[in-house]
Amino acid sequence: MKNVLKLLLGVVTSFAGFIEVGSLSTSAQAGSAFGFQLLWAIALAAMGVAVLAEMAGRLAALSRHTVAAAIREHFGVHFYSVPFVAEALLDVLVLASEIGGIAIAVRLLTGTALLWWVLPAALLVWVLLWRGTFGMIENGVSLLGLVSLCFVVAVFRLHPHWSDVAHGLLPTLPTHHHARYGFIAVSILGATISPYLLNFYASGAVEEKWSEKDLVTNRLVSGLGMGFGSTISMAVLVTSALVLRPRGIAVESYEQAALMLTPALGRWGLVLFAASLGVGCFGAALEIALNFAYTVAQAAGWNWSEDLVPRQDARFSLVYTVVVGVAALVILSGIDPLRLTLLSMALTVIVLPIVVFPFLVLLNDEAYVGPHTNTRVGNAVIVLIVGAGFLMALVVVPLQILGGQ
Repeated sequence: MKNVLKLLLGVVTSFAGFIEVGSLSTSAQAGSAFGFQLLWAIALAAMGVAVLAEMAGRLAALSRHTVAAAIREHFGVHFYSVPFVAEALLDVLVLASEIGGIAIAVRLLTGTALLWWVLPAALLVWVLLWRGTFGMIENGVSLLGLVSLCFVVAVFRLHPHWSDVAHGLLPTLPTHHHARYGFIAVSILGATISPYLLNFYASGAVEEKWSEKDLVTNRLVSGLGMGFGSTISMAVLVTSALVLRPRGIAVESYEQAALMLTPALGRWGLVLFAASLGVGCFGAALEIALNFAYTVAQAAGWNWSEDLVPRQDARFSLVYTVVVGVAALVILSGIDPLRLTLLSMALTVIVLPIVVFPFLVLLNDEAYVGPHTNTRVGNAVIVLIVGAGFLMALVVVPLQILGGQ
């Protein structure tokens, strides 16, 4: 019974924390601009992140190494410095987007200026990191993300033609704005297969002392959690396509996106949208700041654990303190959070191949995973993700210029 409850909690927290500023904004823009046509991108990204998360969890359970620690140990410090620097810079941008998302959620509810809420949002993130435990962050906050199921409820209340929805799972080219279509597709992949998620997932497995007996749980949590999470992202896209697209509303701000729930949920629509955005961004900000500290500490060989009090891993605590402050300053500089989000999601695909390629070596090394090495299918998935990532990296900047505004 204990294992069943652990599994259910893992699945629920995985998909409840799936909706954050990147997933919500890219899905909303996809639906308002292209209807159901980009549902395939969410499905494809969900399958990719589920496979990679399973590998990260397997690596951690069998070797007691996180992804960052294993890459550093196997390939050396000089090799690891490239993905480390790339992911660290990306984490700062994404963290800034999430803090901006929290501030926007409060603005939607209060009508006050966004900049008033940036520092309180950052302070709240820091306080929970300073005072909380890994279980509180991973489970407690993520469970609040169940509010995002309101998008699924909205879809059923809007009564879409399910054959049209299903057709969106098959890749098709639009009749207009091809560059914009490509840019949003790339952004969806970047929002879903985020490099920070892999090391955070592995670090959590080490924090919770996973072992070989947890491999089945790992497989189910990564598969079902990411699968259900993608369902919520698809619900955001479908709701946007049904509500915003017919009205000619292109999502250029979160205030426009917030309108999508009103026809289905009435006066509660705005409140539930703001709650979904705020809780999702808050949970993601905690995870990204924590992963940044994990990555730095693991790269430097420091003591690290969210379950230790700050004085027992002072350098680890200092790192997440600094990065939260820097991310808040990025938003306070006046940059638009929605544009920063889309840029960050697109840049993610440039970093992704650098982070994912070492999986091909580590997950086939018996010194790390024993007899549980990758199957040919698992290796093929890595090769496809790395290949697709390099291809997308070559086109993401032109797409940003031509179609990403």
